Parts: sequence; structure tokens; C-alpha cells
Amino acid sequence: MINLIKKLPKAELHLHIEGSLEPELMFKLAQKNQIDIPYKTIEDVRQAYNFTNLQSFLDIYYAGANVLVTQDDFYDLTWEYIQKCVEDNVVHTEIFFDPQTHTARGIAFETVINGIKSALDDAQARYGITSGIIMCFLRHLSQQDAFDTLTQALAYKDDITGIGLDSAELGNPPSKFKEVFQQAKEEGFKLVAHAGEEADFSYIYEAIDLLAIDRIDHGVQSIGSNELMQRLKAEQIPLTVCPNSNIELKVFDSYEQHNIKQLLDYGLNVCVNSDDPAYFKGYINQNFINLYEHLSLTEDDIVTLVKNSFRSSFIDDDLKEHYLNKVDQALR
Repeated sequence: MINLIKKLPKAELHLHIEGSLEPELMFKLAQKNQIDIPYKTIEDVRQAYNFTNLQSFLDIYYAGANVLVTQDDFYDLTWEYIQKCVEDNVVHTEIFFDPQTHTARGIAFETVINGIKSALDDAQARYGITSGIIMCFLRHLSQQDAFDTLTQALAYKDDITGIGLDSAELGNPPSKFKEVFQQAKEEGFKLVAHAGEEADFSYIYEAIDLLAIDRIDHGVQSIGSNELMQRLKAEQIPLTVCPNSNIELKVFDSYEQHNIKQLLDYGLNVCVNSDDPAYFKGYINQNFINLYEHLSLTEDDIVTLVKNSFRSSFIDDDLKEHYLNKVDQALR
């Protein structure tokens, strides 16, 4: 089964590019840019990657992002992730980036987007990997700050597929960003939002009904409401689930307690993603392998999860069909 996981082509729809910053690159960029980081060795960094909740992770995540300064830094960060895509047979990826994390430090919006985009362009030219870019608002900041960021993004509409919402969930409900998401929709962006990871299922309702999202990121708390489960099944609203992340951030105490198979068996449109893989001990194949080893996923389960990732992506129907055919070819 592990060989099957490795050989199947996949799409990844929930990946924070800043969360793919491996300790080795963090040290290299810190040295190059003369940025102080609170670690003396690469092993010190890895030791720090033991989290108690979402906020304890975010504190380290934002500190690590400080080493990203130049367009080349964002290129190198993205290119390293692309190498992991090649290893794990990810043929389409839709990556998140957090411009506010960088603009607040004086890094120009264009520096960030141009570095990421140029790496993704090279990935398509060299490996045939297709991609999209999703710009996320930081929900612990104000809606006005999000509006300011959206204004900056409009000059790059051709490069940005969608708008998302991430960062500290508790106390920052989707409703806080209703108006800015409405404007983003009017501008033609696809819409996604983190909801129902640490906060309860009411955040999922808000994301669907008030933000009019196309996809829910995480969504594992949906199991707390029968009514919501029925709606998610009927409307096939995608949930981009991140198993390793949920374990590392103590959403579930163990892999055996993770509910992704329950969600899948119920008929929900769930798929597997790696979230912040440098911090959460594994890229997409490792997430699949961990699920298989702890939850006894069947071959049909794995194939369904993989196909769901393509069906839930923001690519056109012809390209979806092309990738779904590649999955069937790999199975044969």
C-alpha cells in the first residue's frame, strides 16, 4: 500500500509556503541576511518543533519567516518545496502565502509574490507541475488590514487564484472578515478559509454562510454537528484536511483518534494535505502513510482521497480530467 501511495499522482490544496521552511534553509538565509534567530544549531530548531497548540506553533512560525527578505529567498523557499513535490509525485499544488507576515517587516508585496511565482513558473517548465497561489489574510489582525492587503493584491490578480484566511482561529471568527471576503468575491477570486480546526463547527457555518467560501481548510470539527455533516455531504464542499498538523497541534491526541476516515466514510469530500510540513514532521506522502498505518485505510480510501484533491482544485475541468486519468493509469 505504501508503494501505491508513492506512485499515485496527487494534488495538494493546503500548503503554507512559509511552513515549508526547513531548518537548513532557515539557517542559511539567517546567515546571508544577518538575521538573529533564537537557535544555535539545526537540531535546536527541530527540538523546538514540539507544540502544545496552534499558538505555540505560530510563535515559532512567524520567527522563522523573519529570515525571508529578498525575492531570491522566496524563490528558494518555493523551489525547495517543489523538490518535495517531485519526490512525492505532487503534480498540482495550490499554495498559501501570508503577505502581512512580510509587509509588516518592511518587505514589499511584489518581492514576495514575484519570488513565489517565478519558482512556480520554473516548476511547470521543468517538471510539468501546475499550480495556483492563494493569498491568506491573518485573522488575528484587523479587517482593515486585510482590506489594505487586498488592495495591494489587485495589481497581481493574474497571479493569484484565491483568497484565504489563516492564523490564530480561536477568538477570530470568519464573521470578522465578512466585508473583505465579499469584495474579494466581487473581484473574481476563489475563496477558502481555515475553519473548524481548533474552534468549533460554528466557524465552519460562518465560513460557508457569511464568507461564501469554495473550500474549507481543516474542517475536522464538522463532526460535532449532524446537520452540518449532512449539508457538507449534500453540497460536497471540500475539506482540506491536514492529519500530521492535527496531531502535532493536539487537535487529536493520537492518529488513532483522527476522524478523517469517519468523514470519508460518511461521504464528505475530504482530501489529504501537509499544511506546514517542515514543522509538522512530513510532506504529503508521509501524511498518507501515517493515516494508512494508524487508521487502516483501504486502497479505495486512498484512491478516493487522491481523486478528491483533484476534483476540489481550482483548475479547469479538462485538466482535472487529465489528472484523474493519470491516477487511473497509475492504478493499472
